[in-house]
Amino acid sequence: MEELLQLDQEVFLYLNNLGTQTWDWFWVFITHKFAAIPMYALLLYLLYKNLGVKPTLVTLVFIAGLITCTDQLANVFKDYFERPRPCKEDFMAQGRFLMDYCGKYGYFSAHAASSTALAIFLGSILKKYYRYAFIGLLTWAMFVSYSRIYVGKHYPGDVLTGIFFGVLIGWLFYKLHTWAMHKYFNV
Repeated sequence: MEELLQLDQEVFLYLNNLGTQTWDWFWVFITHKFAAIPMYALLLYLLYKNLGVKPTLVTLVFIAGLITCTDQLANVFKDYFERPRPCKEDFMAQGRFLMDYCGKYGYFSAHAASSTALAIFLGSILKKYYRYAFIGLLTWAMFVSYSRIYVGKHYPGDVLTGIFFGVLIGWLFYKLHTWAMHKYFNV
């Protein structure tokens, strides 16, 4: 286990130090939770356009549940494992930390989990209407996930675990959503 943690630290430093001041603003922007509001507005419009009012409202309830599930599961893991974030470690003098606030524990990344779950969920719904919706949303989720390493808040292992749980939760919510749409809306 110690070797795995050491490897995670080394990969973190490598990926974190790929950054340059020229691109710092971009990754800090991407990692901010409000950066995707225009994309969320577009996704809401696309859901409404293709599903109608009631199915869109039900879909929003599913999204709220999905985000709550990923965030709370990440909090349970953080409280159980109590793994300090890289920005709390001494070796961070060799890395780059671009945020104002570090946070206490980092295993696993809620940003990575939530963005991936949302991408899987909405991408699966919208891919039948828009050819590149799924790959576009997954690309966005990977940018958000990498941004957590870039700004110094998470190890690669934290991010990969978040992506894993995001895929799992996004797929489960998509399957539940599909069942609900067929049962109650004949969609």
